[in-house]
Amino acid sequence: MSKVRNGVYAEPEAEGSQAVNACRKVVGLVPAPEMSAEMAEQVIDQLPELLANYVDDRLSWEVQLVVDPLVGAAEASTDIIGSILEYKRDRQWDYAVCITDLPIDRDGRFVIAETSTVHGLALISLPAFGITAIRRRLSEAILQLVNELHHGSSEEDRARQEQRTQQSDKVHESLRGKGARQLLGRHLYEKLFPIRRITLPGEGESFDVRFIAESRINGSLRILAGMVRANRPWTIFPAFKRVIAVAFATGAYGLVFPTLWQLSANYGQPRLVLLMGVAMAAMIAWIIIAHTLWESIKNARSPRLVRLYNTVTVLTLSAGVVFYYVILLGLFCFTVLVFIPANMLEAQLGHAASLFDYTSLAWLATSVATIAGALGAGLEDEETVRNATYGYRQRRRNQEANRR
Repeated sequence: MSKVRNGVYAEPEAEGSQAVNACRKVVGLVPAPEMSAEMAEQVIDQLPELLANYVDDRLSWEVQLVVDPLVGAAEASTDIIGSILEYKRDRQWDYAVCITDLPIDRDGRFVIAETSTVHGLALISLPAFGITAIRRRLSEAILQLVNELHHGSSEEDRARQEQRTQQSDKVHESLRGKGARQLLGRHLYEKLFPIRRITLPGEGESFDVRFIAESRINGSLRILAGMVRANRPWTIFPAFKRVIAVAFATGAYGLVFPTLWQLSANYGQPRLVLLMGVAMAAMIAWIIIAHTLWESIKNARSPRLVRLYNTVTVLTLSAGVVFYYVILLGLFCFTVLVFIPANMLEAQLGHAASLFDYTSLAWLATSVATIAGALGAGLEDEETVRNATYGYRQRRRNQEANRR
């Protein structure tokens, strides 16, 4: 079992530590706060055994973890190197793996990972893994990158290590139990999704090997999905309790008057769908405008990344508002069924009230309430809105932008 020592995760030393330490390798993980740190904590316990089996079973492996806010704020990967090298030197790590939730753009391509054999460090961009199986992909990426740092980046070195791994039954059984058997005979850039490995000669001061998305479309979609997940759109609903209260009160008040009942009976499904779309779009737009969540491309260091962040903001709010709308619709469905008698509704509609009539009424009330909720969201505390909309990365970027 791993233990926490002064905020650092480390495998306990075995008996005869002097002999083990002579053949010990220490890998440091430096994730950004929140999602990156959570993912790193979930994989750290199994890494020492997997590193011994997959990378080099002649060594004793230790893994330590330090959370660094800079990793979630620096715009360029090269800005992170100095901080990571300082950790590596002070803590006497053999290799360092930085895990950031930032998208890294190089020449119009999104970077999945970078390694520097000169410095013995690697950088992983977590959003590039997309939205599913992140923990497994992160574990595989760490093993593959440490393997490359340990054995070298040449084709001969990697081929030799792959052959050794394929011939090891011990590795096969261990990886099968750990859910990482897909590493056997396959490299990170072959298995996760089609990506390209690029060697960068002459860049010894930074990174010398880079993994990029083979397909621009595939890479962009994964980055968008990964960044939206990092923003945790499901946190919008709890943060907007007052907005929900205002919206529900407005809709409930509207249900008192028969006018809303008659409108719901005369609106067809296309009109109800259109009204729902207009209400949700109005809420998203008003939140962005009222709380200045839209970033200006003018004078931006990377217009492409600014456009990416704006798209992620819209998608994050869209996911949150859809969840908000569904919850509100459920509340109104319950309300109209319990509080509106069937005979009163039938008297207004002129025909027998069906379940569809009740659903249409709840649907219309939800859309009307959402428009009212949009106004309420504009009055919500700005810090609350930003915390609910953005993950750690985006909040730090906005703080830096405001300071500049």
